[in-house]
Amino acid sequence: MQAYLDLLADVMEKGTDKGDRTGTGTRSVFGRQIRYDLAEGFPLLTTKKLHFKSIAVELLWFLRGDTNVRYLKENGVSIWDEWALESGELGPVYGAQWRNWKGADGQFYDQVQALVDGLKKNPNSRRHIINGWNVALLPDESKSPQENAAEGLMALPPCHALYQFYVADNKLSASLYIRSNDLFLGHPYNTASLALLTHMLAQQCDLEVGDIVLSLGDAHIYANHFEQVETQLQRTPKQLPQLRIKRRPASIFDYEFDDFEIEGYEADAHIGAPIAV
Repeated sequence: MQAYLDLLADVMEKGTDKGDRTGTGTRSVFGRQIRYDLAEGFPLLTTKKLHFKSIAVELLWFLRGDTNVRYLKENGVSIWDEWALESGELGPVYGAQWRNWKGADGQFYDQVQALVDGLKKNPNSRRHIINGWNVALLPDESKSPQENAAEGLMALPPCHALYQFYVADNKLSASLYIRSNDLFLGHPYNTASLALLTHMLAQQCDLEVGDIVLSLGDAHIYANHFEQVETQLQRTPKQLPQLRIKRRPASIFDYEFDDFEIEGYEADAHIGAPIAV
């Protein structure tokens, strides 16, 4: 994970201080890319301990097509609570776009099922894509997340906007474009989530795992995370853990959290930081 630490150091040293939607302030750079070979281990950050359950449950929530935080809260995950209505609704965020994209013809399209079908039937295709950037449902930036959700729009626009998958030598690789990336809190979660999804898809499609590539647009560190970043930069990465998937469910939609086990995860202590709402 040294590449991640190098990116943090680069942003702290060379980034531009800017305002942002939350009013917190950021230091940012534009256009960066990080690659991980999944054969070398599961890319779960080791310079601070991460809550793998939050990462896995959130991904399962996306795959359910769910947009209400109820499922997350029932599984002890609170990472979306700040943006939800009292009812728990978030509007048509990731899960809705992944599983129920409404087309101009009025039909709903399941991008995840189409992806699995495509990987199995035509692995050489260059169209293995999941897109979250549905322009018609993006929130009004002048309104609060809750106001947007109440009006049937996304509480927040998707940060991880476009996924593409690639098969070569019987290995599945994945590329993710993240338009806006909170490097201290968000990026380690995004990395592990992409790796987990790639492992799950590979298992379902009888493939091995290859590389994951994260391409970042606005890569930033919030001003109230500077001290925490400096603490993390003093730490040395440890050996990556391994992911074990205990069973092969009937479909990509039938995994449960207990199906996953992270083996050999040794990490430095968690570093707390406030989230910018």
